[in-house]
Amino acid sequence: MSRKILVVGAGKSTAYLLDYLLDKAVSENLHITIGDLHPENLPGHYAIHGNAAIKKLNILEAEQRKAAVAEADIVVSMLPARFHIHMAKDCLDLGKHLVTASYVSPEIMALDADVKAKGLVFMNEIGVDPGIDHMSAMKVIDEIRDKGGKMLLFESFTGGLVAPESDNNLWNYKFTWNPRNVVVAGQGGAAKFIQEGTYKYIPYHKLFRRTEFLEVEGFGTFEAYANRDSLKYRDAYGLQDALTLYRGTMRRVGFSKAWNIFVQMGMTDDTYTIENSEGMSYREFVNLFLPYSPTDSVELKLRHYLKIDQDDIFWGKLLDLDLFNDQKKVTVKNGTPAQILQSILEASWTLDKTDKDMIVMYHKFGYELDGKKRQIDSNMVVLGEDDTHTAMAKTVGLPVAMATLAILNGKITKPGVRIPLEKEVYEPILAELETYGVHFNEFETSYLGYNPDTVGL
Repeated sequence: MSRKILVVGAGKSTAYLLDYLLDKAVSENLHITIGDLHPENLPGHYAIHGNAAIKKLNILEAEQRKAAVAEADIVVSMLPARFHIHMAKDCLDLGKHLVTASYVSPEIMALDADVKAKGLVFMNEIGVDPGIDHMSAMKVIDEIRDKGGKMLLFESFTGGLVAPESDNNLWNYKFTWNPRNVVVAGQGGAAKFIQEGTYKYIPYHKLFRRTEFLEVEGFGTFEAYANRDSLKYRDAYGLQDALTLYRGTMRRVGFSKAWNIFVQMGMTDDTYTIENSEGMSYREFVNLFLPYSPTDSVELKLRHYLKIDQDDIFWGKLLDLDLFNDQKKVTVKNGTPAQILQSILEASWTLDKTDKDMIVMYHKFGYELDGKKRQIDSNMVVLGEDDTHTAMAKTVGLPVAMATLAILNGKITKPGVRIPLEKEVYEPILAELETYGVHFNEFETSYLGYNPDTVGL
């Protein structure tokens, strides 16, 4: 009898996931059911595969959802994170394993004792970030500890970017993941991290003016700004005694300074709505945030307000988005500033059919061994193929698929609500990922401690 996998949600990150499972369906005796609210959007080759079935599935309809879960041996939830709890509770009730790429929510973590009692594996954070970042970090950290080293510093950075050959706008950026997450990044509290034993905090209005520069051979220079909570994994990684712990998001140099214009203008605010926003011109939207003047143009007011010279490269970035166009219209009805900005950016930053994206990851490991301070740097670059088989889909979908099969095959057995930090999980998955071109370059470098290039303190 076939072993049954239910994949719920077939969005942008599932191309490699589904291809991987279907490629192994015959040899591994798998039957994959793909449940999605809009199955008509799925590529046709899934529907004719002998080991696959596609069904319309509305996960908010409890009986329909539970019936689908009941038929499976393991469930892969690729839904938006807020819906995972529905799948988790059904899997617990019906005794099914669960895999997601999302952060563990408090609601799912609260199920841990019951999941363990039933001997189930609920594997989470097994995508790219979180996911590959955990696994690649723990591999090096465990190797350092196995040699008797003491961890002093850990920095980790990830960026979803556009590949060099598709980099054709002044922002050096296009959306490769959820655009909303980009627009509201960093909000909801100060970024916090540890620097040389001292807690540090960066408030949102300063976040994009404090960046660290990173060099990746063959791909040039990147910048990184701090994630909101770099201390989240201190206990999980066993880094309670590390002097420096910092996690950040990577962009091309210059992006953060330009993005800060939107922050200072208030365009990333998601806490209130703008009445009658639909049909407003881009130019009118920008003018909402500027002082009134009976004589000055919108352009002049903005340059004066933010002290931007007309020949400044950042002025060119704003022009590149058509922000002052009085013919282009906002399509969001009664939207927040953040929602309206997102819609404007999507018009310019959406991947074209032939565009390729890029995932870049960079780790720094500082440690002491035999009385000497040392440092290992590690980086990974993955390029996409097109706007469907993206680097993002590859680095999210492949580890999810590999973990799913490993659980089915009894290679991942420790029960509970888990993330991929143990060797039984990360060693085989990282090794298999290398066969798909997902690999890290590691090199020794001088130990410098935490010494970021900071701008505009």
